Amino acid sequence: MSEFVVGVNSVEALLAHDPASVIELLVEQGSKNARVRELEAQARKLGLTVLPRSRDAIDRVSDGARHQGIAARCKRTTAKSIADLSTLIAEAGNKALFLLLDGVQDPHNLGACLRSAEAAGATAVVVPRDRAVGITPIVHKASAGAAERVPFVQVANLARAMEELKEAGVWITGLAGEGTQSLYQVDLRGAVALVLGGEGEGMRRLTREKCDYVAKIPMYGGVESLNVSVAAGIALFEARRQRGG
Repeated sequence: MSEFVVGVNSVEALLAHDPASVIELLVEQGSKNARVRELEAQARKLGLTVLPRSRDAIDRVSDGARHQGIAARCKRTTAKSIADLSTLIAEAGNKALFLLLDGVQDPHNLGACLRSAEAAGATAVVVPRDRAVGITPIVHKASAGAAERVPFVQVANLARAMEELKEAGVWITGLAGEGTQSLYQVDLRGAVALVLGGEGEGMRRLTREKCDYVAKIPMYGGVESLNVSVAAGIALFEARRQRGG
Protein backbone atom coordinates (compact mmCIF):
# COMPACT_ATOMS: atom_id res chain seq x y z
CA MET A 1 0.00 0.00 0.00
CA SER A 2 1.20 3.51 -0.80
CA GLU A 3 0.10 7.10 -0.31
CA PHE A 4 1.07 10.50 -1.65
CA VAL A 5 2.73 13.26 0.33
CA VAL A 6 2.44 16.57 -1.53
CA GLY A 7 3.79 20.10 -1.29
CA VAL A 8 7.28 21.48 -0.85
CA ASN A 9 7.42 21.51 2.96
CA SER A 10 5.95 18.03 3.37
CA VAL A 11 8.18 16.46 0.74
CA GLU A 12 11.23 18.26 2.15
CA ALA A 13 10.49 16.82 5.61
CA LEU A 14 9.98 13.36 4.13
CA LEU A 15 13.30 13.41 2.29
CA ALA A 16 15.08 14.69 5.39
CA HIS A 17 13.58 12.31 7.93
CA ASP A 18 12.38 9.20 6.08
CA PRO A 19 13.75 8.97 2.52
CA ALA A 20 13.63 5.15 2.69
CA SER A 21 9.83 5.32 2.60
CA VAL A 22 9.79 7.14 -0.76
CA ILE A 23 8.92 4.97 -3.74
CA GLU A 24 9.10 7.70 -6.37
CA LEU A 25 8.95 11.47 -6.70
CA LEU A 26 6.57 13.15 -9.14
CA VAL A 27 7.72 16.59 -10.32
CA GLU A 28 5.81 18.96 -12.56
CA GLN A 29 7.37 19.20 -15.98
CA GLY A 30 8.93 22.61 -16.59
CA SER A 31 8.40 23.81 -13.01
CA LYS A 32 10.06 27.17 -12.30
CA ASN A 33 9.81 26.69 -8.52
CA ALA A 34 13.39 26.79 -7.23
CA ARG A 35 12.58 24.68 -4.16
CA VAL A 36 10.96 22.02 -6.32
CA ARG A 37 14.12 21.88 -8.42
CA GLU A 38 16.23 21.62 -5.25
CA LEU A 39 14.13 18.74 -3.94
CA GLU A 40 14.33 17.02 -7.31
CA ALA A 41 18.14 17.27 -7.18
CA GLN A 42 18.17 16.02 -3.58
CA ALA A 43 15.99 13.04 -4.49
CA ARG A 44 18.25 12.11 -7.40
CA LYS A 45 21.29 12.39 -5.10
CA LEU A 46 19.57 9.97 -2.72
CA GLY A 47 19.09 7.55 -5.60
CA LEU A 48 15.31 7.94 -5.73
CA THR A 49 13.22 7.63 -8.88
CA VAL A 50 12.08 11.03 -10.18
CA LEU A 51 9.23 11.12 -12.70
CA PRO A 52 8.36 14.29 -14.68
CA ARG A 53 4.57 14.64 -14.83
CA SER A 54 1.99 17.15 -16.02
CA ARG A 55 0.31 19.40 -13.47
CA ASP A 56 -2.99 17.62 -14.14
CA ALA A 57 -1.40 14.27 -13.30
CA ILE A 58 -0.14 15.60 -9.96
CA ASP A 59 -3.57 17.17 -9.33
CA ARG A 60 -5.13 13.71 -9.62
CA VAL A 61 -3.00 12.18 -6.87
CA SER A 62 -3.16 15.11 -4.47
CA ASP A 63 -6.67 14.61 -3.06
CA GLY A 64 -7.39 18.32 -3.42
CA ALA A 65 -4.29 19.47 -1.51
CA ARG A 66 -2.16 22.31 -2.92
CA HIS A 67 0.85 20.41 -4.21
CA GLN A 68 3.07 23.19 -5.66
CA GLY A 69 4.17 20.88 -8.44
CA ILE A 70 5.66 18.06 -6.37
CA ALA A 71 4.35 14.81 -4.86
CA ALA A 72 6.10 11.82 -3.32
CA ARG A 73 4.57 8.36 -3.53
CA CYS A 74 5.66 6.57 -0.40
CA LYS A 75 4.92 3.56 1.73
CA ARG A 76 1.72 4.17 3.65
CA THR A 77 2.26 5.70 7.07
CA THR A 78 1.50 3.09 9.69
CA ALA A 79 -0.17 4.69 12.68
CA LYS A 80 0.88 3.44 16.07
CA SER A 81 -1.68 1.54 18.13
CA ILE A 82 -2.65 1.32 21.77
CA ALA A 83 -0.01 -1.40 22.11
CA ASP A 84 2.62 1.31 21.51
CA LEU A 85 1.14 3.71 24.04
CA SER A 86 2.81 2.20 27.10
CA THR A 87 6.22 2.47 25.41
CA LEU A 88 5.64 6.12 24.55
CA ILE A 89 4.55 6.84 28.14
CA ALA A 90 7.56 5.05 29.62
CA GLU A 91 10.04 6.78 27.32
CA ALA A 92 8.62 10.25 28.05
CA GLY A 93 8.31 9.73 31.82
CA ASN A 94 7.45 12.88 33.76
CA LYS A 95 7.93 14.98 30.61
CA ALA A 96 5.06 13.28 28.77
CA LEU A 97 2.80 15.65 26.85
CA PHE A 98 0.01 13.94 24.91
CA LEU A 99 -2.59 15.57 22.68
CA LEU A 100 -5.84 13.60 22.41
CA LEU A 101 -8.35 14.58 19.73
CA ASP A 102 -11.86 13.23 20.18
CA GLY A 103 -13.34 12.99 16.71
CA VAL A 104 -11.60 15.67 14.62
CA GLN A 105 -12.83 15.11 11.07
CA ASP A 106 -11.39 18.01 9.08
CA PRO A 107 -7.98 17.04 7.64
CA HIS A 108 -6.84 20.67 7.73
CA ASN A 109 -7.55 20.79 11.46
CA LEU A 110 -5.73 17.52 12.11
CA GLY A 111 -2.75 18.72 10.09
CA ALA A 112 -2.63 22.00 12.03
CA CYS A 113 -2.89 20.11 15.34
CA LEU A 114 0.00 17.84 14.34
CA ARG A 115 2.04 20.90 13.41
CA SER A 116 1.41 22.53 16.81
CA ALA A 117 2.06 19.24 18.62
CA GLU A 118 5.41 18.77 16.90
CA ALA A 119 6.38 22.40 17.52
CA ALA A 120 5.54 22.05 21.22
CA GLY A 121 7.51 18.82 21.56
CA ALA A 122 4.45 16.66 22.24
CA THR A 123 5.01 12.98 22.96
CA ALA A 124 2.26 11.86 20.58
CA VAL A 125 -1.12 12.72 19.11
CA VAL A 126 -3.81 10.16 19.91
CA VAL A 127 -7.09 9.84 17.96
CA PRO A 128 -9.93 7.31 17.72
CA ARG A 129 -9.90 5.08 14.66
CA ASP A 130 -13.61 5.60 13.89
CA ARG A 131 -15.44 8.84 13.09
CA ALA A 132 -12.17 10.75 12.87
CA VAL A 133 -9.80 11.63 10.06
CA GLY A 134 -6.52 9.76 9.69
CA ILE A 135 -3.36 10.71 7.82
CA THR A 136 -4.21 11.84 4.27
CA PRO A 137 -2.36 13.93 1.65
CA ILE A 138 -4.22 17.01 2.90
CA VAL A 139 -3.16 16.23 6.49
CA HIS A 140 0.46 15.81 5.37
CA LYS A 141 0.30 19.16 3.57
CA ALA A 142 -1.42 21.03 6.41
CA SER A 143 1.03 19.64 8.95
CA ALA A 144 4.01 21.13 7.04
CA GLY A 145 5.96 17.92 7.57
CA ALA A 146 4.97 17.33 11.19
CA ALA A 147 2.99 14.23 10.22
CA GLU A 148 6.33 12.56 9.49
CA ARG A 149 7.86 13.56 12.83
CA VAL A 150 5.32 13.39 15.65
CA PRO A 151 4.07 9.93 16.70
CA PHE A 152 0.45 9.42 15.60
CA VAL A 153 -1.59 6.87 17.52
CA GLN A 154 -4.96 5.52 16.39
CA VAL A 155 -6.97 3.58 18.98
CA ALA A 156 -10.21 1.64 18.81
CA ASN A 157 -11.39 3.06 22.12
CA LEU A 158 -10.25 6.52 23.22
CA ALA A 159 -11.69 6.09 26.73
CA ARG A 160 -9.61 2.93 27.21
CA ALA A 161 -6.49 4.78 26.06
CA MET A 162 -7.25 7.50 28.60
CA GLU A 163 -7.51 4.86 31.33
CA GLU A 164 -4.10 3.51 30.35
CA LEU A 165 -2.62 7.01 30.52
CA LYS A 166 -4.12 7.58 33.97
CA GLU A 167 -2.88 4.22 35.26
CA ALA A 168 0.62 5.29 34.20
CA GLY A 169 0.38 8.52 36.19
CA VAL A 170 -0.58 10.89 33.37
CA TRP A 171 -3.01 13.63 34.44
CA ILE A 172 -5.69 14.41 31.86
CA THR A 173 -7.17 17.84 31.21
CA GLY A 174 -10.06 18.26 28.79
CA LEU A 175 -10.79 21.59 27.13
CA ALA A 176 -14.39 22.79 26.92
CA GLY A 177 -16.17 26.13 26.98
CA GLU A 178 -18.11 25.09 30.07
CA GLY A 179 -14.96 24.11 31.97
CA THR A 180 -14.99 24.81 35.70
CA GLN A 181 -11.60 26.54 35.78
CA SER A 182 -9.24 28.44 33.53
CA LEU A 183 -6.63 26.48 31.60
CA TYR A 184 -4.06 28.82 33.11
CA GLN A 185 -4.95 27.60 36.61
CA VAL A 186 -4.22 23.95 35.81
CA ASP A 187 -0.79 22.53 36.66
CA LEU A 188 0.60 21.19 33.37
CA ARG A 189 4.21 20.71 34.48
CA GLY A 190 4.26 16.92 34.93
CA ALA A 191 3.11 14.05 32.74
CA VAL A 192 -0.10 15.35 31.18
CA ALA A 193 -2.54 14.76 28.36
CA LEU A 194 -4.69 17.48 26.81
CA VAL A 195 -8.02 16.48 25.29
CA LEU A 196 -9.97 18.44 22.70
CA GLY A 197 -13.24 17.49 21.06
CA GLY A 198 -14.11 17.45 17.39
CA GLU A 199 -15.63 20.18 15.32
CA GLY A 200 -19.11 21.18 16.43
CA GLU A 201 -19.89 18.63 19.14
CA GLY A 202 -16.76 18.89 21.25
CA MET A 203 -15.79 16.09 23.63
CA ARG A 204 -18.15 13.15 23.94
CA ARG A 205 -19.67 12.46 27.35
CA LEU A 206 -17.55 9.39 28.12
CA THR A 207 -14.38 11.23 27.11
CA ARG A 208 -15.26 14.14 29.39
CA GLU A 209 -15.93 11.77 32.30
CA LYS A 210 -12.45 10.25 31.97
CA CYS A 211 -10.75 13.64 32.39
CA ASP A 212 -9.21 14.61 35.73
CA TYR A 213 -9.96 18.27 34.99
CA VAL A 214 -12.16 20.10 32.51
CA ALA A 215 -10.81 23.57 31.85
CA LYS A 216 -11.64 26.44 29.54
CA ILE A 217 -9.60 28.96 27.60
CA PRO A 218 -10.79 32.39 28.83
CA MET A 219 -12.60 34.31 26.09
CA TYR A 220 -12.75 38.10 26.17
CA GLY A 221 -14.47 39.03 22.92
CA GLY A 222 -17.78 38.12 21.36
CA VAL A 223 -16.57 34.79 19.95
CA GLU A 224 -17.88 31.82 21.95
CA SER A 225 -15.37 29.20 20.87
CA LEU A 226 -12.08 28.65 19.02
CA ASN A 227 -11.17 26.37 16.17
CA VAL A 228 -9.89 23.05 17.56
CA SER A 229 -6.42 23.54 16.07
CA VAL A 230 -6.13 27.04 17.56
CA ALA A 231 -7.24 25.75 20.97
CA ALA A 232 -4.77 22.87 20.73
CA GLY A 233 -1.92 25.28 20.02
CA ILE A 234 -2.82 27.49 22.97
CA ALA A 235 -3.08 24.52 25.35
CA LEU A 236 0.13 22.86 24.18
CA PHE A 237 2.17 26.02 24.48
CA GLU A 238 0.69 26.83 27.89
CA ALA A 239 2.04 23.45 28.98
CA ARG A 240 5.38 24.29 27.38
CA ARG A 241 5.42 27.71 29.10
CA GLN A 242 4.80 26.15 32.50
CA ARG A 243 7.65 23.74 31.88
CA GLY A 244 10.05 26.60 31.37
CA GLY A 245 9.91 26.97 27.59
